[in-house]
Amino acid sequence: MEHRAALTPETAKILLDNGFKITVERSEERIFDDEEYAKVGCPLVEKLSWKTDAPADAYIVGLKELPENDDSPLHHTHIFFAHCFKNQAGWKELLHRFDVGKGTILDLEFLNDASGRRVAAFGYMAGFAGSAVGIDVWCHQKLNPQEKYGALTPYPNEDAMISYIKERLASAIALNNNEYPKVMVMGALGRCGTGACDFARKAGIPEENIIKWDINETKKGGPFPEIVESEIFVNCIYLNQKIPPFITQELIDGSRKLSVISDVSCDTTNPNNPIPVYTINTTFDKPTVPVQTTNPYPLEVCSIDHLPTLLPRESSNMFSHDLLPTMLALKERESNPVWGGAEALFKEKLEASRN
Repeated sequence: MEHRAALTPETAKILLDNGFKITVERSEERIFDDEEYAKVGCPLVEKLSWKTDAPADAYIVGLKELPENDDSPLHHTHIFFAHCFKNQAGWKELLHRFDVGKGTILDLEFLNDASGRRVAAFGYMAGFAGSAVGIDVWCHQKLNPQEKYGALTPYPNEDAMISYIKERLASAIALNNNEYPKVMVMGALGRCGTGACDFARKAGIPEENIIKWDINETKKGGPFPEIVESEIFVNCIYLNQKIPPFITQELIDGSRKLSVISDVSCDTTNPNNPIPVYTINTTFDKPTVPVQTTNPYPLEVCSIDHLPTLLPRESSNMFSHDLLPTMLALKERESNPVWGGAEALFKEKLEASRN
């Protein structure tokens, strides 16, 4: 169900015009058809042909994890979200492949400007989509309490998503004494949290029902009983260090209004996960997992790690537009601080993986 692309046909055309050579693998999943790339001048090749046919000095630009069940050495420089620099599951194994093959990871998650801000991120659309799913799950609990929440499929555009959730929300609050749910957004001032708050507003959640927490509200350290006083909790923080948990088993076993957690941050396999009440990532075909609790009131978690693909074209366009100046700077990679910082981080993590 992953339909996004790190480079769109539009940004590919700009790169071509600036002297880059771009080869595009065919894909039936990508939101952009093969022909959209061919029309701007990109030759098309078969899936995974980079492994055997790409020149040694080619950059392999992708989006998410490499194919599973493969431990072959990796020789190229890969630009993608590797999900291995924060000690996620399998991080040492992946880095070992690059170590043996003498390849390099320039991780999209860690391309930072001089101020430390990411040059491009899917965060806004992740929060936007995560808020939408969280509200939709709450609606489902009210409208169809005996039925399991069903599979998700991408929306054709943002307007279609908003219209659908608005209609569902109107029906659900009619069964809830015309009371809107409270939506608590953790990390509300960041890209992701801003997206989550924006969607809640566009769906019709009153401003007073959108509880916005960020550094000031959390500096005392968790756990936070305020979380279980809202019906929907959307976690949008960027986890880069060990912090006290936001919620605990004791909190969810006690009295609570909380029935939906949309964990957009999705640090499920991170040893410092601040929401330690569930253990698996969910998927588009099975979007939620019930949380084990002695409180009979339902509690479900959505922990999909590629939520922006619910709006794949908008997400890709936004990300690729922001990434373009940095991609153009690949010509001066050795002197460019963004790429230099990414390579230095790779070397640091590679050394750590050897221990």
